[in-house]
Amino acid sequence: MNEHKIINDPVFGFIKIRRGLLYDIVQHPFFQRLNRINQLGLASVVYPGARHTRFQHSLGAFHLMTEALRALQEKGVYIFDSEAEAVQAAILMHDIGHGPFSHVLENTLIHQISHEDISLMMMEHISHELKDQLALAISIFRDQYPNKIFHQLISSQLDMDRLDYLRRDSFFTGVTEGNIGSARIIKMLNVANDRLVVDSKGIYSIENYLTTRRLMYWQVYLHKTAVGYEKILVNALNRAKDLVRDGQEVFASPALAYFLKNDIDAHWFDCHDEALQMYAELDDSDIWSALKVWKHHDDSILATLATDMLDRHLFKVEVTEERPTDEYMDDIAHRISDAMGIPLFDTHYMMTLTEIGKDMYNPDDDSIGILYKDGTVRDIAEASEILNVQLLSKKIRKYYLCYQRI
Repeated sequence: MNEHKIINDPVFGFIKIRRGLLYDIVQHPFFQRLNRINQLGLASVVYPGARHTRFQHSLGAFHLMTEALRALQEKGVYIFDSEAEAVQAAILMHDIGHGPFSHVLENTLIHQISHEDISLMMMEHISHELKDQLALAISIFRDQYPNKIFHQLISSQLDMDRLDYLRRDSFFTGVTEGNIGSARIIKMLNVANDRLVVDSKGIYSIENYLTTRRLMYWQVYLHKTAVGYEKILVNALNRAKDLVRDGQEVFASPALAYFLKNDIDAHWFDCHDEALQMYAELDDSDIWSALKVWKHHDDSILATLATDMLDRHLFKVEVTEERPTDEYMDDIAHRISDAMGIPLFDTHYMMTLTEIGKDMYNPDDDSIGILYKDGTVRDIAEASEILNVQLLSKKIRKYYLCYQRI
C-alpha cells in the first residue's frame, strides 16, 4: 500500500501527505470544510482569479513546513520525528477555525473571540476524536513547547503560513510582483541561540520578501474596492441580525440562523456544546444563498445591501490620511436618507468609516535574525543596506470612508 497521498498543487507541484495522523487530519470534516471557504474573502471583486480556498493554502503551508524541516535537518539541526509530525499537524490546522469570508464574521456574527481561538477549539475536538494524538501539536501551536523554533515556523515573521499565502495569493491574483522566492528563503533557514534565523547569503531574498509583503497588503489585502465590498457584507449581516432581533422573518440556513439569533462570544462557546458544530457548518455558501433571498426582502436596507453584493454595486470608497469631518459624513448620511427614503438613524448601514493601519515591520516582535559565517546574528534592520527601517517601521494609517452610491 502506498504510504503517501499525492496532491497536485498549481503553485508547488506535487504535495505528499503521509498516511496516518496527517492524512486523518486532512480527511476530517472540519478540514474538508476549508474547501468551501475562499482564502481571499472578497478580493475576487478586484482580482477575478482569486478563487483559491483555505484548503489549498493549508496544504501549501504544510508542504513548505515539510521542506523547512528537511532544510534544517540537512544543516544538522536535530528534530525528533514526533516533533516534525506535530509541527506539520499544527500548520495543517493553523487556519481551521476561519469563518466564511475571512474576518467578516469576527465583527458581526461572533464577538470577542478570534478565529485562532476557534482553531484551538477545533484542534482539541479533533485531538479528542483521534485519541489525543494532537497534544504535542497543540502545545506547539500555543507556544508552550520548550523548543521555540517550531512555534516560529507556524507563527512569526518567517512562518510557513505567510510564505505560502504571499506566494499563492500572488499566483492567483496575477499580482506578479508578489512572487517571493519561498524555496530560497527555506533553503537559507537556520537555527542560532534556539531561534530561527536566515543565513547571510539569503539576505536579498528577505529584503525582497519584506517589500513584497508591503506591496501585497496595499495592492491586494487592503485594496480599497475589496475593503468597500467587504463593508457591504458586514452591514448586510448586521442589518439581518438586527431585523431578527426585532422579530422579523429573515431567511437563513440553520447554521447562519443560529448566529443571527444568538449573541455569540467566547463565553457562549464555553457554555454551549453545539456552538462549535454550528460554526463548522458555516461556509461561504450559507452567506451567498442568504443574500440571494435577502435581495427580495421587504426591508429596503437589507434588500439594497444584498443587491449590492450580488450585482457588484460597489460602495464608493474614499481613502484619506486625515479623518473625514463629521459635517462631511453628516452630509452624505442626509443624502442617503433622502435618496433611499430611510430614517437618518438607519443610514449607518449604508456607510462606514474604518481606520486601517499596517505596520510593515515591527522591530519588537518582527525581528528577523541574519546569521553570519562567524556565528554572529544581526537583525535584518541593521544588516540590510537597502531597507530603510525608519520607513519600514513607520505606522501607516489610512481612513476608508465607504458609502452607498446614490
